[in-house]
Amino acid sequence: MTLSSDLWKFNQDLVQECLEHPFVQGIATGTLERRKFAYYVGQDAFFLEAFARAYSVAAAKCSDWDGFNTFHHLAGGVLEELRLHQNYATDWGVNLQQIEPAIATRRYTDFLLATAWGSEIGLITVAMTPCMRLYAFLGQELAKDGIPEHAYTDWIRTYSNPEFEQLAQQLERLTDQYAQLSVAVKSSYRYAMLCEREFFHAAWES
Repeated sequence: MTLSSDLWKFNQDLVQECLEHPFVQGIATGTLERRKFAYYVGQDAFFLEAFARAYSVAAAKCSDWDGFNTFHHLAGGVLEELRLHQNYATDWGVNLQQIEPAIATRRYTDFLLATAWGSEIGLITVAMTPCMRLYAFLGQELAKDGIPEHAYTDWIRTYSNPEFEQLAQQLERLTDQYAQLSVAVKSSYRYAMLCEREFFHAAWES
């Protein structure tokens, strides 16, 4: 067992809550209201910008060259994801330049950036890993019986893609390399997972 797999196992209650959340299940079936997804697209774009910045801060703090390169590679993956959101925004009529972050979004991004600027590498990776692992998990779960054809097909295809799984595994390897199990590590991972659940809930309630 590794630290990242232990942390994932410790938080299966929240993982299942995210999978079973009506927002995620609405994506799975294609029945999610368009306005709820449009809201999510804008909020997620704001979040991803903070996520990319956190990767960059982590890279700057990294003392070894391999880790530095890996963080920059992962940041590049976020930039690709942001380009996908730009396409979503165009298709769904969302102006990303006018997005006001909701409380759930700001709570998550403030946590990530405060951790990135104020903590050592291991805790930064721990705070970021739940997002990547959760989305890879959700994408794969929603695609396990085949990717359906509906309005949210591209979302499922993106997060079930083996390339996204590889990015999640890269971040988990960084967690295993730089972090050690502690109260702070366990609480940071769980807080990030709680933020994920609340992010979906805010979109559902929008």
